[in-house]
Amino acid sequence: MSAEVENKSDPIEMDDKCEMTQETVGEISPADEDPYAYLSRDFSSENFKIEIKNMPRYYGICEFRKLLNNTLKLNSNKIKTPKRNSSYAFVCFRNEEDRDKAIKVLTEYKWKGKQLHAIYAKPSADPLVKKRKKEFDDNNASKKQKNYNLPVNDQIKLSTIPLVDTEYEKQLSLKQEEIASILCNLGKDLASANLEIQSYIEKQQEKYNGLPCELMDIRFSNEINGYRNKCEFTIGINQENQLPTVGFRICAYVNGTTAIGPVEHLDHIPDSMKLAVKVFEEFVRSSDLEVFNAEFQTGHLKQFSVRTAPEQLMVIVGIHPQKLPSEKIAEFKEKLIEFFSKGPGKDAKVTSLYYEEIVKRGPGESRIPATFLWGETHNFETIMGLKFRISPEAFFQVNTKAAEVLYQSAIELAEPTENSTMIDVCCGTGTIGLSFAKHCGQILGLEIVPQAIVDAKENTIINNITNSDFFVGKAEDILGSVCYNSKFEDVFAVVDPPRAGLHQKAVQQLRKIKKINRLIYISCNPKMASKNFVDLGRRETKYLQGECFVPVKAVAVDLFPHTNHCELAILFKRWDLVKKELPTID
Repeated sequence: MSAEVENKSDPIEMDDKCEMTQETVGEISPADEDPYAYLSRDFSSENFKIEIKNMPRYYGICEFRKLLNNTLKLNSNKIKTPKRNSSYAFVCFRNEEDRDKAIKVLTEYKWKGKQLHAIYAKPSADPLVKKRKKEFDDNNASKKQKNYNLPVNDQIKLSTIPLVDTEYEKQLSLKQEEIASILCNLGKDLASANLEIQSYIEKQQEKYNGLPCELMDIRFSNEINGYRNKCEFTIGINQENQLPTVGFRICAYVNGTTAIGPVEHLDHIPDSMKLAVKVFEEFVRSSDLEVFNAEFQTGHLKQFSVRTAPEQLMVIVGIHPQKLPSEKIAEFKEKLIEFFSKGPGKDAKVTSLYYEEIVKRGPGESRIPATFLWGETHNFETIMGLKFRISPEAFFQVNTKAAEVLYQSAIELAEPTENSTMIDVCCGTGTIGLSFAKHCGQILGLEIVPQAIVDAKENTIINNITNSDFFVGKAEDILGSVCYNSKFEDVFAVVDPPRAGLHQKAVQQLRKIKKINRLIYISCNPKMASKNFVDLGRRETKYLQGECFVPVKAVAVDLFPHTNHCELAILFKRWDLVKKELPTID
């Protein structure tokens, strides 16, 4: 999870900024700025937007994108919804022909029992210009007193570590209460979604003070400061001194600013990372390449990512190449190597240096892998006595010490034996699965990122683990074939998906595969994963085949001190298994 906080609620998503270009930007009076001027700058898919009405009650954006681009071959460029599972959605295309074809195909198309209706839609206003114009009008026409914002340092602190001034015991109490509230709502949703388990849920609620399962006390690591081993910093302009700065965005573009604030005052970032940011900021300010401008999509220097490990520090410098000639890019790479290996950047003690090109990607395109420049190719971390190799793109929990607490908690929930097969869904570099290895007879992992699987297999060799295997692919596509390789009757799964949760089809597969008798679901955003939780426990339908899962036990683990977030691990068991354990259930 990024250290920066993104605004997820605003329906306006200005990704088309990546499609605008402007050679020169003059002095413009806010009163004269047109919030739709961007539409005439080269290209914007906002020119070819439609609104789709009468959307199904439940759907995922990835699922909807797959319908549009794979099933219906409509070549959509961007999808926007005002909120999760909204009854309407906006879809943008790259040209008039694709837009008109989409309206024709989607009008009266039936999806998930709903008959869709597509119409032309107006483009969205540029939120940055819109906000500037409003402030100008307020100050000059209405003569309102200017609304002075908090200092930049306070704004950054509030957006990244809002609880830093709260006693840590109180932080833990607040998070435990929040998790209890989420589970309470889950119990209500499950009781209404599946009448067969309603009586069981009600009895659990009586037993656990309104919760559908046992909730253990929240767990945590004693290291609550400087705990992040990865951060992605943005390169931009500091709104206070107008200097190129490496730090965090004050807020999302849709909130009307592209300004960057410094990070040296933030408690959750380690000192080694802060030093790397400080010295690289010197490089940025002396570079002949301009800082990337998010409004006009000009400039080059865009992102600075840092990963720490014991005695190691990996940095990935991200730029937008624009139309830079290959000779200029080669020169830039050489300057980076010189700066961090022999120049002022040597003070940061960088051990691994990568270069990355960050450009807007179209439908179906994958991220351009980072290019290794100098030093060591990987970082190495230790969790639960095991050594893990980490590449630039691989997922690894941002709080190493607390991750140990989380994995140990997952092992306790699963209660594995030497006759168990553990299916590690969304396995990343294999950290969770390999942590289970000595407790299980077999580990099978699957992950969509190929490089992560390369790392996972290497990690088995490093740690001399012989009872594991890892596979590349989407969970919804390969879960069944992976489970086919299980050697034991006792099969359980552990899922640790991205923030938004599992793809709907992955949930369907987990339900459908009878071999899986229990499931540990680990979520860094339980609210967003709530639909997954409910779908696991819904009554059997045409789309959700197989015996449902019910929650049995849960525990929160604080991987993100000083923030509002924590991880939640829930043990789900098959309903038929629960009935056997509790034969008195009606």
